[in-house]
Amino acid sequence: MVETALLLPVLLLLLAGIIDFGRLMYSYATLHMAAQETVRLGALGKNDSEINSFAHQYVQLESASSMKVDISPPDTARHPGDYVTVKLHYPFKLYTPLISALMPAPFEIETESTIRVE
Repeated sequence: MVETALLLPVLLLLLAGIIDFGRLMYSYATLHMAAQETVRLGALGKNDSEINSFAHQYVQLESASSMKVDISPPDTARHPGDYVTVKLHYPFKLYTPLISALMPAPFEIETESTIRVE
């Protein structure tokens, strides 16, 4: 009983850290794929509002409405042969007590993708 009482908090903290790390990796992978799919719309000639709404619909994370989408250059300055870049900024909240005290709250995940305009 004493050994369990001493080790249980450490094991629970380790388990919570593993779960947070898994959530972080899943969120990054989802955002990376969303950036790639979103930038394709810019290459096909869609405007910035269509790209922004597609990105918010594509990402199915818990606080996707607070995701920020940066598109450069803007749709008025894009011409065939230029490159368009989409950056997604997503606030990620950690649930593990000790790790969340060390990291800024919320922790921001940033992904970007670039493609040539057709």
